[in-house]
Amino acid sequence: MTDSPVDRARYWRHPGLPDVELLKARFVRHAFSRHTHDTYAFALVETGVEEYSYRGALRRAFAGSVAVVEPNEVHTGQAGTPSGWRYRVLYPGIGAVTDAAADLGLPAPPAFPDDAFHAPEAARRLRAAHMAAERGDRLSASSLTREALVHIMRRHARPVRRARAQVAPAPSQAAADARDLLHGSLVDPPRLDDLAAAVGCTPFALLRAFRSAYGLPPHAYLNQVRVHRARRLLLDGVAPAQVAAAVGFADQSHLSRHFKRSTGVPPGAFQKGVAPIEPRGTASSR
Repeated sequence: MTDSPVDRARYWRHPGLPDVELLKARFVRHAFSRHTHDTYAFALVETGVEEYSYRGALRRAFAGSVAVVEPNEVHTGQAGTPSGWRYRVLYPGIGAVTDAAADLGLPAPPAFPDDAFHAPEAARRLRAAHMAAERGDRLSASSLTREALVHIMRRHARPVRRARAQVAPAPSQAAADARDLLHGSLVDPPRLDDLAAAVGCTPFALLRAFRSAYGLPPHAYLNQVRVHRARRLLLDGVAPAQVAAAVGFADQSHLSRHFKRSTGVPPGAFQKGVAPIEPRGTASSR
């Protein structure tokens, strides 16, 4: 008789690049709900298969492949096989990717038309950077991470972000106004009927326009905004219970449920992993 597989995850701050975070996880039962990141995500699948929806299609990333998710793109994530999947994820902020793009002479970060690709050299570089960060080797981790980002962009990205922006439909005025209202009322949001009335349309029309513009209905979008705000407060050292109240979740368990569905770890584990790293040699003498 064998033990049933369990989910394990660790989330932490990069030791050499403050604009980068990392996740190392093995998931079997955990499923990410529809969510977004305000960073890029480069995920190296080491074993198993990850299945995820992204840009209107169901994708599968197999062992040895690298999956890419661009900022603010709605996606999910779950096991593609009964045994789950194990992966390492690099979450570089837009600033870190912009810096890497500059090394290639690009004025802005490029786009990634292929969301998942099997590329042994990209996988090797990503794994090496991730493992150096796991060891806490600041010099190696920062060097290898920059090299991995430059390599992935040089080989697998295309400078098509501007062209994509030209054809992407702009959000309707009603959807944009509703979004602004939600950002200003995290703790006490209006009912759907009241939100629709405030922007001058019917509830059904608002649901359709909002989902078309932002990929989520208003209530799910609001919870994503709350999670992003919670993440920033946790980074500042605010206690999870206080964070829950500050961003409009009913209680800490409510925060934990939504936070884990988006990040893979509960708020306390996230906060512990991204706590500021004290530079070596700065400890007070005794």
